[in-house]
Amino acid sequence: MRLDDAGEPSGFPDEPEVDMAGPPPGEPGSPPGQGQDGSGAPPPSGDPSPSGGATPAGKPESKTGRNLPLAIGVGLALGALVLLSLYTVKEIFLGVMVVFLFLGMRELTEAFKSRDIRVPFIPVATGMVGTPVVAYVWGATATVAAVSLTVLALLMTRLTEGASGYVRDVTAGSLVAGYLVLMGGIVALLMRPGDGDHRIVIFIATTVASDIGGYFAGSFLGKHKLAPTISPKKTWEGVTGSAVTCMIVGGWLVWWLLDGGQVWQGVIIGLAAVVTATAGDLVESMVKRDLGIKDMGTLLPGHGGVMDRLDSLVATAPVVWLLLELFVPS
Repeated sequence: MRLDDAGEPSGFPDEPEVDMAGPPPGEPGSPPGQGQDGSGAPPPSGDPSPSGGATPAGKPESKTGRNLPLAIGVGLALGALVLLSLYTVKEIFLGVMVVFLFLGMRELTEAFKSRDIRVPFIPVATGMVGTPVVAYVWGATATVAAVSLTVLALLMTRLTEGASGYVRDVTAGSLVAGYLVLMGGIVALLMRPGDGDHRIVIFIATTVASDIGGYFAGSFLGKHKLAPTISPKKTWEGVTGSAVTCMIVGGWLVWWLLDGGQVWQGVIIGLAAVVTATAGDLVESMVKRDLGIKDMGTLLPGHGGVMDRLDSLVATAPVVWLLLELFVPS
């Protein structure tokens, strides 16, 4: 879950409007002069209203209905964990990534159960843990083999439960394998070179820049809807802010962190990242709409679930890896 341009949590349908004042006086069931609390008096000045910006506890919230300071604090803590693990022993980051991807996989497979979709857990979990390790140790060829074996294993495992729902379940399992297992392997490939710690920073910082730039540009300038049927508050102005921020951050980091890296290369990476980050956000929004859920989970306060934080990252990883391999070969 990220801070959407200027509105509601990504992928959750608009809440129906509620008449907080009750039926107009004179209508059946509403005594003359009855106020919101039924006493005939106006509500106390401290009560929250539909248009108010404070919760009953007085905690500031963003327009998404989230506790914005809490969301920022959790985001900074996650960023510190990533940097600490990368710049001490970068293999620690590999373990951190596997844990988060595993948690995201659990959230996604549990969400599927709301539609009676049962993903074979053991083969997908094994692939989720094993593929990043294999990718980091042996490279791209081993990554393809590991993901292929994961899909084959889930096809075979599901045979034992009969024909009913077989195609449905293995299709969902293959989605998880392509969406998370493969992406975990690609992030491990990003980290594999000697300067892999810097490459991971470029990948994550550029993706996060899309979120931050889009949120502030959309909050102050957003008027034209990007995809109102999927993410009602995402705007073209917000996407423009994302693009500008991504290109600035990408150009600076590629030039600063990578030997031989050029500003123009980072600008192209940033421009590609805003497309994939936005697409990743919309894809998860569509999945949540189809499943009828607001967030994938509640593990990260102010963000929702792990998948609500990973959606743009998993979509951006392959593009950043490919472009960095073309521009600054490892």
